Amino acid sequence: MKTVRILAVLLTLSLFFGHTALAAERLRLATTTSTENSGLLSVLLPPFEKAHDCKVDVIAVGTGKAIKLGETGDVDVILVHARAQEDRFVAEGYGVNRRDVMYNDFVILGPTEDPADIKGLTDGAEALKKIAAAQATFVSRGDESGTHSKEKSLWKAAGITPAGQWYLEAGRGMGEVITMATERRGYTLADRGTYIAYKSKTDLQVLTEGDKALFNPYGVIPVNPKKHPHVKIELAEAFAGYLTGAEGQSIIANYRKNGEQLFFLYK
Repeated sequence: MKTVRILAVLLTLSLFFGHTALAAERLRLATTTSTENSGLLSVLLPPFEKAHDCKVDVIAVGTGKAIKLGETGDVDVILVHARAQEDRFVAEGYGVNRRDVMYNDFVILGPTEDPADIKGLTDGAEALKKIAAAQATFVSRGDESGTHSKEKSLWKAAGITPAGQWYLEAGRGMGEVITMATERRGYTLADRGTYIAYKSKTDLQVLTEGDKALFNPYGVIPVNPKKHPHVKIELAEAFAGYLTGAEGQSIIANYRKNGEQLFFLYK
């Protein structure tokens, strides 16, 4: 009889705790593969989840796809890096209260042999002109991500529509594209954060950097509940407040890979 009572108690406890775990609120976050590849989320999300007794479900895709998920109400909040698209997302009523979170910059990576001779250039469009002229392999994200949007703006500034066997559209995330460019001894545009995180996996070098056009800001935007009443706006707003508040900003500023800071804060 005693054994039966013990089993009954254990069953009740397991059901209670199982129900509690299932009842924990879930926040759906669409963000970029570059944010995910950097490793930042692994240290940034746990304190928020603990403080709010919730689980953040991360969907890491290109910025264009992340914004689309916000437009369709399939997520509660987005963390992305394509300012013109973000502003349009808010202007069209899909998002509310966009906030600056952090920034870094884009860089053009290439092999040490540098067949297009772009090392040391500080003009991104000029570097792409030289890559195209040399028909040196260039691996593009090709996925409508924030990085891809920046790349397209640089090609436009260069007056070039890239095409040919030398220009490869991967349709993949930043980390995979760095790996592809490494294998093919080619060039690519990358955010500096992912490059730093992948340094141990590639021998590509930063060959072009420092152009103001390569600035890379990140913003957080809760999805508008007037468009999608089911979104968890209170939790989304709390998350945005956490990212831009003292605790989140401290974690971002102190996050490093290989001794290097990946993201920077607005003063």
